[in-house]
Amino acid sequence: MIYLDYNATTPIDKEVADAMLPYLYGGFGNPSSTHELGVTAKKAVEYARKQVAMILNCSPEEIIFTSGGSESNNTVIKGVAFTYKNQGNHIITTQVEHPAIINPCKFLEKLGYEVTYLPVDKYGMVNPLDVEKAVTDKTILITIMHSNNEVGTIQPIEEIAEVCKKYNILFHTDASQSIGKVPVDVKSLGVDFLTVAGHKLYAPKGIGALYIRDGINIEPLIHGAGHEGGKRAGTENIILDVALGKACEIAMENLKESRIKELTEYFYKKLKENFDKKIHLNGHPEKRLPNTLNVSFIGYNGHEVLRNLNETAASTGSACHSGLTTISPVLEAMGVSEEIGRGAVRFSLGSYTTKEEIDTVIENLYEIL
Repeated sequence: MIYLDYNATTPIDKEVADAMLPYLYGGFGNPSSTHELGVTAKKAVEYARKQVAMILNCSPEEIIFTSGGSESNNTVIKGVAFTYKNQGNHIITTQVEHPAIINPCKFLEKLGYEVTYLPVDKYGMVNPLDVEKAVTDKTILITIMHSNNEVGTIQPIEEIAEVCKKYNILFHTDASQSIGKVPVDVKSLGVDFLTVAGHKLYAPKGIGALYIRDGINIEPLIHGAGHEGGKRAGTENIILDVALGKACEIAMENLKESRIKELTEYFYKKLKENFDKKIHLNGHPEKRLPNTLNVSFIGYNGHEVLRNLNETAASTGSACHSGLTTISPVLEAMGVSEEIGRGAVRFSLGSYTTKEEIDTVIENLYEIL
């Protein structure tokens, strides 16, 4: 299998798996216990917290471990909504967010909150001026993804952060797709909250993290004992915490490498050479994740292309129900036509992708098209 679906999930890095082993076969103490096993477990969790904090350039005390990106997003959106409801009931987001943002917002709408879903341009990018225009005296949170999971477009987070500071509004960004692919510095970005998802950066599924800027307190999503500084109840999952910490350490070391970016550019160049006008790039041509290539095969159905692309794992930009193909909400928000959107395929490369695999995919596509 040629795996080109790294934006969906990643395999567990061997070093990450090795880091987990001591806590699979021993080191099972409860980090809240005061005996030796508990102290050892506590040290492991706190060291992992430092590793996550380092890649984000923040204090370890500003990191809480969660079960993944969805929990982190829900924690922020619902936490801010419930904590600041006396100050306002308005949230601003975009039309191209992940369902882990859209659906919590839809839930809050049922409770009487107001949500503005901002449009994006043809590249999938939101305009900071539109963000500012949407602000009201009831706005309590702006949540806009750092990069888009489908087309890879990176949003102008720093500029949006300036808007938030101007009006004293809390700002959250879902950086699930960005960590380990591009530098993500919470101080430079100017955000108050940031989401991390472990399985997008070679850690296991079921682990994530949430950056909460020092001084901000929100209602916890999960109530119980005072774990994670009282911000997320539940006995710490030492095995997965350690895994995420190690994954962040490795990701930080690899950030300066350009191999994946060069391989993605090589892939697109070969697609253009072989298929020319049959190819349409979805997303920003430059301001996008270095591993993400979302292209439409014009005049074709993305599902059929992938079905015939033997032993290759990738994703389509459309959904197929009862023989009818509908393009994704992200492509629709970008104004991509039905004809072009139906042929969308997302190829996302990763650490184990090789040039030989790309050449094989190009050869197979040539036979299909």
